[in-house]
Amino acid sequence: MGTRQIEFQIAADPPPRLDKALSRDVPAEENLSRTRLAKLIDEGAVLVNGSEARDPKAKVAEGNSVSITVAEAEDSHIGPEDIPLEVVFEDADLIVVNKPAGMVVHPAPGSPNGTLVNALLHHCGDDLSGVGGVKRPGIVHRIDKETSGLLVVAKSDAAHHGLAAQFEAHTVERYYRAICYGVPDANDPRLRGVKGVSFEPGNIMRLTTQLARHKTDRQRQAVLFHGGRHAVTRARLVETFGSPAGLALIECWLETGRTHQIRVHMAHAGHGLVGDPVYGGKRKLAAKAFSAAAAEAVRAFPRQALHAAVLGFEHPVTGENLRFEAELPKDMQNLIDQLRAPLT
Repeated sequence: MGTRQIEFQIAADPPPRLDKALSRDVPAEENLSRTRLAKLIDEGAVLVNGSEARDPKAKVAEGNSVSITVAEAEDSHIGPEDIPLEVVFEDADLIVVNKPAGMVVHPAPGSPNGTLVNALLHHCGDDLSGVGGVKRPGIVHRIDKETSGLLVVAKSDAAHHGLAAQFEAHTVERYYRAICYGVPDANDPRLRGVKGVSFEPGNIMRLTTQLARHKTDRQRQAVLFHGGRHAVTRARLVETFGSPAGLALIECWLETGRTHQIRVHMAHAGHGLVGDPVYGGKRKLAAKAFSAAAAEAVRAFPRQALHAAVLGFEHPVTGENLRFEAELPKDMQNLIDQLRAPLT
């Protein structure tokens, strides 16, 4: 594996610690995050005035000469695959894609190939500058295999670090569209008795619970109120379907991002998602509330009716505010068209 030397000088008024000074002054085009720099310090790859500097808290002064030895990024063990991608935005640091339903984000046992990562390795090729020293896309968030919609992926180490920090701070804007059973409404007395459910002004349902892996079914998440991880989802009613209304189009947004969060929260509230094989189930619709064709379309819908429609964040390198929207995929739009059709 080859290496390269990065050489520069500490600028005026440096921070009091070596690691922070390096983070400030290392050339931006090198795409070295604070995490990567800390690892390089620990490995003895940083020289200050010709001497090895292994203490991240060491003091540095203006004019100190810095030399960092960086190994060229290794090729990933995951193979590239020529799989079509719908690219919404791309630059040297990151890529935003509209993932189709049915595509797994990252290879795992049972899904070793055909994933978004395989597709990105082919699409990006040599444009991947390396995340953690490996030429691979930096996955900072995921959506389920059968959920469609927007994902941002880092192409550089600096972008990976910056995006991960935004997700951890819950500052990323994420809106989903979903079709659920029933009508989430503040006037529904049943919902007032569901623990963890409350309503905010504007008929916005707020779900606040803990989430953890189910004790007996490891493929599921379970709602808890002690232990687990804190999770907050909000949902707003967009449109109702049926006469009387038995289904609804809702908009959900996440304060936290836990596995299956929207799916398990909506099921907990009694409004599981249409087509969800794990949480939503196949529910009977009220007789004569829908046309026979619409009822059959609901029964046959092959996946959870969930789409990541809006993604907004600050570009981790340029600081620009970015916001993207993805229209509903054809299967969800066709289902809604069927549900809107008049009874015959």
